[in-house]
Amino acid sequence: MLSLDIGFIEKYFHLYVEGTVLTLQVGFAGIALAFLVGVVVALVRLLRIPVLAQIAGAYMELSRNTPLLVQLFFLYFGLPKIGIRLSGEWCAIIGLAFLGGSYMAEALRSGLEAVPKIQNESARVLGFSRFSAFRLIILPQAVAVAWPGIVANVIFLVKEVSVVSAIALPDLMYVAKDLIGNFYRTDEALLLLVAAYAVILLPISLAGSWLEGRIRHG
Repeated sequence: MLSLDIGFIEKYFHLYVEGTVLTLQVGFAGIALAFLVGVVVALVRLLRIPVLAQIAGAYMELSRNTPLLVQLFFLYFGLPKIGIRLSGEWCAIIGLAFLGGSYMAEALRSGLEAVPKIQNESARVLGFSRFSAFRLIILPQAVAVAWPGIVANVIFLVKEVSVVSAIALPDLMYVAKDLIGNFYRTDEALLLLVAAYAVILLPISLAGSWLEGRIRHG
């Protein structure tokens, strides 16, 4: 039968709160940047812009075929060799954006392809500039179509934040491993870890499903 030390949980609960805050800060900053990267890459590939389309394709292959851990090690340990030093937080954010941008791009590309071309043509006839038509008319419709994939990518990237403990960022995984290593309280540490991720991910999943229903209804 599982026996938990409630005193231990109460004593170190604050570390999980701090780890949750860091996980959210790094995760959502990386996701926001990944979305922007995804929009640009999806548009470049959809329009087949010479040279840039090839660069975007190479980026997607590199991003999706190298582990996030390797990317983080390159940013945190490799770049200082050539004189570029970034904080652990920025390495984590850039790493998540580099990885997530390719997945966001693929989801958004499918959404952009689903928007009828007449939408853009009608917007131009009504006096919208090309950028305004894309920002106000095309992109919102593409996001609506791609929404399930975007939500799945958000959840995937939040879970990937657990890897940043490898570069000494005190996220949730780092806290759990530290407590297990120091006090051997595996059950309590893992219970708090699971609970913390549930608190983060369940609202995202539920909100994403609710918004998807609203979008479809609209």
